[in-house]
Parts: sequence; structure tokens; C-alpha cells
Amino acid sequence: MKGSEKDKKARAMVRISGLVQGIGFRPFVYRLAFEKGLKGYVKNLGDAGVEVLIEGKEVDIKAFLADFKDKRPPQALYTKIDVEWLDYRGEYNTFTIDESDAIRRNVSLSIIPPDISVCEDCHKDIFNPKDRHFLYPFTCCAICGPRFTVIKNLPYDRDRTTMEDFPMCQECSHEYNNPLDRRFNAQTICCPKCGPKMTLYDHTGRIMEGQKDSMEEATRLLGEGFILAIKGIGGIHLSVGTIEDEPLMRLRKRRRKPNKPFAIMSPCLEEVRKYAIVSEYEGELLTSYARPIVVLRKQDPFPLSDLISPGLDTVGVMLPYSGIHYMIFHYLKPKQPALVMTSANFPGEPMVISNKEAFERLRGIADYFLLHNRDIWARCDDSVLRIIDGRRIFLRRSRGYVPMPITLPFSSNFTIAAVGAELSSTAAILKNDRAYLTQHIGDLEGPDSLTFLKGTLKHFIGLLGLSRVDAIACDMHPAFLSRTVASELSEELGIPIIDVQHHHAHLASLMAEVGIAPGEEVVGIVCDGYGYGIDGAPWGGEILVGGYKGFERVGHLEPQPMPGGDLCTQRYGRMLQGILYKEMPREELREFLIKECIEGFQRGSMEIDMVFDQMEKEIHTPKTTSAGRLLDAVSCLLGIAFKRTYEGEGAIKLEAFAAKGVRNSLELPIEIEDRRNTLVLKTSRMVKAVFELRNFHRREDLASAFQKALGTGLAEMAIRIARERGIGLIGFTGGVAYNEAINQVIRRRVEREGYRFLRHELVPCGDGGLSLGQAAIASFKA
Repeated sequence: MKGSEKDKKARAMVRISGLVQGIGFRPFVYRLAFEKGLKGYVKNLGDAGVEVLIEGKEVDIKAFLADFKDKRPPQALYTKIDVEWLDYRGEYNTFTIDESDAIRRNVSLSIIPPDISVCEDCHKDIFNPKDRHFLYPFTCCAICGPRFTVIKNLPYDRDRTTMEDFPMCQECSHEYNNPLDRRFNAQTICCPKCGPKMTLYDHTGRIMEGQKDSMEEATRLLGEGFILAIKGIGGIHLSVGTIEDEPLMRLRKRRRKPNKPFAIMSPCLEEVRKYAIVSEYEGELLTSYARPIVVLRKQDPFPLSDLISPGLDTVGVMLPYSGIHYMIFHYLKPKQPALVMTSANFPGEPMVISNKEAFERLRGIADYFLLHNRDIWARCDDSVLRIIDGRRIFLRRSRGYVPMPITLPFSSNFTIAAVGAELSSTAAILKNDRAYLTQHIGDLEGPDSLTFLKGTLKHFIGLLGLSRVDAIACDMHPAFLSRTVASELSEELGIPIIDVQHHHAHLASLMAEVGIAPGEEVVGIVCDGYGYGIDGAPWGGEILVGGYKGFERVGHLEPQPMPGGDLCTQRYGRMLQGILYKEMPREELREFLIKECIEGFQRGSMEIDMVFDQMEKEIHTPKTTSAGRLLDAVSCLLGIAFKRTYEGEGAIKLEAFAAKGVRNSLELPIEIEDRRNTLVLKTSRMVKAVFELRNFHRREDLASAFQKALGTGLAEMAIRIARERGIGLIGFTGGVAYNEAINQVIRRRVEREGYRFLRHELVPCGDGGLSLGQAAIASFKA
């Protein structure tokens, strides 16, 4: 390169959109510019992202831009980078971090950052005896630590977070104000001198006196088999060992969760591999900055207690994401490959987050409490992911991902709030071309969960700086408790409620996340446990054609009676009896149910006879097309699960059982009828076939064959409709889309016929993603 070219001066304006605020991005840019000898500035632009103006040698600017892309903070997410080359002016003597335009104009951040797991540098500080953060559990820097869970208001400054109660000491203040320090402008930094403290309490809430180190003593108690309540970043966990059965039995009894799988935490990937199979992709998810729970296949034999996830071939695993967790494993003796880390709440209640709540609500559950004195402003449960057919899928989208938005394939002139469904719920705010889903709200079963839902929506409205909301979207079910929150907000804000059909919302959610534009139509296979149909009937196994503005029901599973209505969701024998009622003689069915499925009935044979009377007289036997109820019934038929102790138990255990079967070893009858231009998959024959073959084939093979038949039938209906209508897109959504075998059967059949197959990757396919679809649909109706 000639000297003149090497010394050529230039100027560039760089504008970046994405997750570039609240993660130490401006100090990163400052350090890059300083290293290259460049002049200029970097500043936040609020909703527009970050702006960088640089002057200097052209060769150095190009090197800056290369490192800008290649060496970005691991949490940074660029959605757009614009570089404009300008004539050199030489008007800057230094490189500075300017006051944000967002602060001057009081506008919102581009993307509000989620909580971020402890980075490698801070992890080293925690375990470096020469560092002032040695064994300090709240150690963090500009690129890691709590964000969403501590932010009260914007702009994101320390005095608007729950760190306002902890003024910085001289050392922390020096790091905070030094642009070359990795803790520069880090709002949550602290140290043993000035930050939060951990305290150990006994079961009555009294401080355990005389202990040199609360965390070391707490961990000793944990190692002895006691149940420990641990306050972390987004809430309180209940923790216990994973080797012995007895402590797990105590926890299950006290929490009233006899079978629901517990999440567990391991100190590192090497320990996880001792009890679970970890693919490369799963390893990447486990070690990502979000640190979600990842559902993994168990090793065979499984060296941990079977009480962690009874009856399942999977286990939900996460790695430490705070200094608190790392220090627990540091002190733990005897060493264990994993600890239970399950949310501290009773079924239907939000996770406990305050010390006062912990002492009141967890008394009688936890033996000891390890709590800190920093408030959790936004409760945020752990995210849960699973790899299905080679792609990640969210079972729960929460910590580490919320409140990052979903970019939409359209921009709306209306701002919409959506309250979600009733189970595994989230809410959402749609603004312009973005949808902001809230953290996991959970099941709406009482006043506390409704307060949580309403408070969370209001918090998001504040964080997004919204001056108005134009409408609120709600499931059309008249009795869903989420409607209560919608009605209250409608009255308070003076805005209309827009009703959205449940399965249409599922379809729209899928369309929005995969980028289907308005005006396009999709054939949607929408399968779940329940959704209120436009005819008032319980739907749940649907073939829909439509888009954001409307839909048409063009196919469904055969309607099956639900003797006793919702009782069928609790006792699977009732659903099975209803399906087989007209398929075989009464006495033969009665004898089978008493002999092999009696656990599926709360009152035994007397209840079986009552159900026969109900069926004969057609008393309270609504008909449902639910795929979830169908899977429950087959789970009962094969002796896998007889009653629900947690949501989706029958279907989940059926899938685990079927995984042991030989695929394609059996073929079940698949019959599709055309009833008045609506396709109907005959499921009674499929269930009857399983019944007839149960004594001649392995139950595992029958379970596998049933899943295959159901997936094949659904795919065939969708393909027929797509062919007739000239539609090239077929999608699968709803809670049943979590079933890997069914998902795989549908995808392969759809793609073999030349259609594009749509599936979720960014939001849950179950009701946790419903609010996105509600908001999208409502934006076209407002």
C-alpha cells in the first residue's frame, strides 16, 4: 500500500439498531475507537438505536468496522447497520461517549435488555482471591448481570433500578466513571463494601446467628438433605439434592406436586453429560448468555433420582447464571452433579419474589431461607427450551429473552395490548413493527396471578414510554379470567376490547414470528387441549385457512364426547370411555375399564357406571375436537397415565413412552371424511385399533403408531386443503406441536409434497405465545 493511501483520512457515520443498549455497548465502541486512534463520538438514539461518528485514517476506520462486527459483546444483537462515508473534517480531538439523545428527549430505549448471565471475566473475579470481588455473589459488569428484573423506570440509570438502595463505594465509582474499564457505566455494579448481602434464616424466618459465611452454611445444610429457599435474580427457587429420593419426596409432598418434573442445575456441561445426552446445539443453548432450562434426553441408566421427572425420558437442565449459583456449587459438599432449582410457588400462584412473601408462603415448605436484601422489581421465571426435529422451541419464554421484541412482518398504526389465554400465559404489547411479549405469567387461577398479569402489562406500557394504547385483545372465551384484566384495563384506559378466537390467535402467532405478510394465507394445523370455538364448542384439533384478518375452519378431528365436561381433563378414563362408548359392547368396555383403567376414575366402578348413564342419556357430554384429550385417552388406554397432576401430563408421558417403541412397526387405520366441505379425521377407529391390538403388540410400539397415525392424518387434511386452495404454506402450532414425533411426521409429509412447513422458534407454540397472535389480529381490527 502506498504511503498516501495508508495515511488517507476519512469520516464515517455508523447507525446500529438492535440489542445495543444497556449491555455495555458504548464502552465497547469507545475502547475500539481508542485502540485504533480514532476521534468522534458514540451515543444512544433511543428507539433508533446507537449512532457512532468516527474520523481518522481510512484504514483504521475499516479495521474498526471489522472489529465492530467480529468482536462485538456476546449479548449484542445487530438488526441493522448503516455505514455512510463522509468527507473528512477533522473537527474532533478525542473520542467521547455523548449524552444520549434518548435521555435529552425522554424517549424509550431501542430494545430493553434482558437479564444476562455472569460473564467469564466476572466469574474469574468471583474466584480470584486477589480481586476485591472475591466470593461476592453479586459481581457483574457492563455486559452481564440483572437488567429487566431490576429496572423500575427509564432511562436505565442506577437510581431508577432496585440498586438505588446501594450507593457505590469509591472503588466502584472509579470503575463506573472510567471509559476504559469494563464496568464503565454499569448500573448494577457493586462489591462487598457497597452491594447487597446474603443472609441465612431458619424455617421461622429468624436469622441464623454465629455463622461466618451465610452461603457456606446454607450450602452445608443443602448437602445434608434440607430444602433451601434461594433468592436469585428473578425470583426465589426451592433447592434440594438430586441423588437421594427422600428429600425429593418431601419437596413434592410439601409443594403439592406429586409428578410434575423439576428443573435441575449443574455447575458445568461436564457434569450434565454424566446424566443427560447433550448435542452440540443443546450445549450452545445451555452456555448462552440467556442460560435457559434446556430439556434433554436422560442417559440410560439415569444416575440421579427418578423423582426428578417421574415417567419421563427427559430432564430440564440449566447452568448457573448468577454468582449466587456458582458459589453454592463452590461450597457444596459432598459434591453433586446437580441440584433441584424449581420455582418457589404453589400451583396457580406466581413465583415468590420478596423476603416477606417467602417467610409467609414458603413456611412449611423450606427448611431454611438464603435471601438477599435487593428487591426484585419484575418477577421473571426461568425460560425453558427444547430441541424438536433439529430446531429450538420455547416451552416458556422468560428470563434471558424478555423483554426483547419480536420483529413483525408489518407495521401497525395502532398500539395493542393483549392479555393472553388462561394457562401458561403471557401478555403482549404491539407497537409499530414490534411485539413485546411479557415474561411467563403462568396459570391464571387466582387473584394473585391476575394482579401479576395486570401489573406486568402496566409495567411494559411504562417501559415502552407509551402515551396511549388503542385497544386490548382478549380470548373470546367469556369465562377466562384473563377477560377480567382486559375489562379492568379497558375501563381504566377507555379503550375497546377485541375478542380473538383461540386457535386463530395460535395461527397468527406462528405467522407473525416467521414473517408471513398481511394478505398471505396459510393452512394451519392447530392442535391443543382446549380453545373456545366460534360455535361455543371446545375445539382443539383444527385445520384452519386464513391470515391476520380472518380464518375459515376447513377441517378438524372427529368430535368426541366429554362425559362430565372438564372432569375429563382431570381423569383420563372418562375421556377414553366416551370415545369407545359406541365402538364396542358396553359390558366388554366396562370389564376392560375396571380391569385396566380403574385409576382413571375417582370413584372406581361406580363412576364408570355413572358415565355410561351420562352417555346413554346425553347428559353433560359436550363434544370436543381436542387433540390433547385424545392423547390423554390413549395414555390411559395403554396404562401410562390415568389422571392429571400437572398440565399436559397424559400427552407428555405418552410421548416419552412412545420414544421406547419401534417406529413404523405398526400401521393404524387413517380415515378422513368430507362432511359438508369440512374434512374430519376419524379418531374413534384409531383408538379402537389400539384397543384391539394391545394384547398382541408392545404398548410402546402402539403408542408410537398412534402418534404417527395422528400426525399423518392431520398432515393429509392440510395437504388436501392446500392443494385445493392453491396455498403453498402449511404450519403446525398449538401445545401438541411440542410432541417431537407428531411434529416430525407432519413436517416430512408436508415437505415431501413440496409445501413450505412453518413452525415456531421464537415464541412458544403453546398458550405462552398466544398473546402475540391476539395482538397481531387485533391490530387489523382496531
